[in-house]
This record gives sequence, C-alpha cells and structure tokens, in this order.
Amino acid sequence: MILIANVWLCAACAGPSTNVPALLPDDIATERRKQETAQLRDYFAQLQRLDTVAFRIGTANRADCKEWVAAQIGLLAVTPQSLPRKYKSFSAEALNLTSTKPTVISVVDGSPAAAAGIVTGDEITAFNGEPIPLTATPRWINSFLKDNGERPIKIALRHDGVDLTRAVNPVMACAIPIELETNPVPNAFTDYKKIVIQSGILRMLRTDADLATIVGHELAHVNMGHYQKKLQNALLGEFGGALVDGGFLLGVIYAFEREADYVGAYYATRAGYDISGAEEVWRAMALEDPASIRTAKTHPTSPERFLFLRKVTEEIADKKRRILPLVPELKVIEVDAAPAATRDGNY
Repeated sequence: MILIANVWLCAACAGPSTNVPALLPDDIATERRKQETAQLRDYFAQLQRLDTVAFRIGTANRADCKEWVAAQIGLLAVTPQSLPRKYKSFSAEALNLTSTKPTVISVVDGSPAAAAGIVTGDEITAFNGEPIPLTATPRWINSFLKDNGERPIKIALRHDGVDLTRAVNPVMACAIPIELETNPVPNAFTDYKKIVIQSGILRMLRTDADLATIVGHELAHVNMGHYQKKLQNALLGEFGGALVDGGFLLGVIYAFEREADYVGAYYATRAGYDISGAEEVWRAMALEDPASIRTAKTHPTSPERFLFLRKVTEEIADKKRRILPLVPELKVIEVDAAPAATRDGNY
C-alpha cells in the first residue's frame, strides 16, 4: 500500500518540461579524465611559480629565520605512488611520470638544481648513492637535505635515455613549508608551522613581485614572533580581566598585520623583486572582497593597506638610492585612517 502511494506521489511531482539530450556514461568519463588531467597540470604549474618565489624569499632572508633553516636545491620529483591517492589513476598521463623512477616535474630558476643542469623530465635514482624511494618521494628528499646540509650531493639520473651524475651544491634557506591550497577564495595565512597560499589569491596576483609581497608578509608573521606575542597577550587578557580589554588586544593584532606588510615588503625586495606598484594588490583585493574597503577587525582595510604599502615602497626606494642597508626600521608608518567596524580574514 505504501509502495503504491509513493509511486502515485512521484507521478504527481513537477519535473522539467523539455526533452533534453541524453549523456552517455563513457562520454562523461572521458571528459572527467580530461578535466582531472588539466587540473593536475595547472596545479603543478602554479606550484612551480610559488616555489620559485618561495625559494628566492627563503634564501635571501635566511638570517631572519635564525635556527629554522634547512638546505634546499630547488627541485621537485614525484612518482604516481608518492602523490595523493585521488591523483594516482591519471597522474602518469598528466605529468609524464613513470612508476619505476622519480621524475623531476619542476626546477626553480636560479636554484642549485638548475645550475647543475637538471631539467624537468629527468628521472632521478639516487642521492650520494642512496636509492630514492618511490613512495613519499618529496618527503624523503627533504629529509635527506636536512641531514646532509650544505655538503655537495651527487645525483644519479637519466636524461634523454642517458645515465648521468650531476653535482649539486645545496644552499640554506628558511625551512617553513610554503604550500599551495586549491581554494578559490583569495587568501593566504600561516599557522606558524607552515604558510598556505590559496589558489584564488595566486591567480589574482599579476606578477611574481606581487606574490613575493604576500609570501613575505606571511614569513614576517613567523619571524617577528607574532604567534607567541598573541599567546602572551591572550594570557594577559585572561588574567588581567578588565585591565586589558578586547579592543586593545584587537588593536595589537591589527598592528601585527601592518608590521607583517612592512617587513614582508623588505623580504621581497631583498629577494630581488621590484615591488614598485605592488600596492595595486590591495585594489585588486577590494574588487574580490568589497567588505575590505570599509570594514576591518584584525586586518587594516584595503585603502589603508594600499596607502601603507606605497609609503613602504617609497622608503625602500629611498634606501636603495642612498645605498643604505635594506633593513626594516621596525616601526609603524602611520596612515591617517582608523580601523573600522568588523571583518574577518587572513591575508
């Protein structure tokens, strides 16, 4: 009786009025494969752009990272087995990989790997005679470099079918991981264990210099100890009660963001990027996030950040003209604007 009632109700349901073309399952599967392949290729192309900027920022500012540094060579090699499971069925086709040897899928321009003549498509087999595993390959390489330090590495590889050995001299750089997250929201953030750049902001940034100011901003948060200072302030707020109100603490967090913009601009400049005009990032951000134009909570508004970064670039340009060290003054450059009502965000 219940089954009959359900059939009657379904027959009475409203539905489409047109006779649409049918889709064949095989056609859907073929198109899915094309889109998955294109997405994976695009992801690693964007990752190479980020890795290039991160390498330059990390090597140029390693002194500011103090003890948190590690050897790097500017190379990414993977196998289908070393990638996340969701990519395994099509990664070999998308990235021209083999399951028997790690394949180099990106080399940072100007890196030790590039200087040694290693190129995309080379198949690498050993570092100083140690076989490179086919699973967790990037993690193994990072671990090897951490233990090896700046000592030269002999990399055994196959290039265009010929077995070769390349001598690579690692360099020290800031060791905090810098990751690309597929997310259309234009944002970047750090949890002080890693830096995350979302694909939405990466696509929005027109030049690598623009990207360098964002990476520099997040690295500045880490190096300036903002996380530890926020914890200290939270404890003061908890124990101080009415003596330390929330508005004061928010004001300090707001100042941390301004300091990160300031120091990050220096980081980008030290890495060789011309950041003149980088303030345009905040006009672009205003288009994507109109709320940032007038409201703020933990971050300055986009007009403030535009004007502030322009002042910072002028300060840096003046130091370059006078051949002065590119060292932040570690003071806030005031802009005649005050934080407005409420807005959340990370960039």
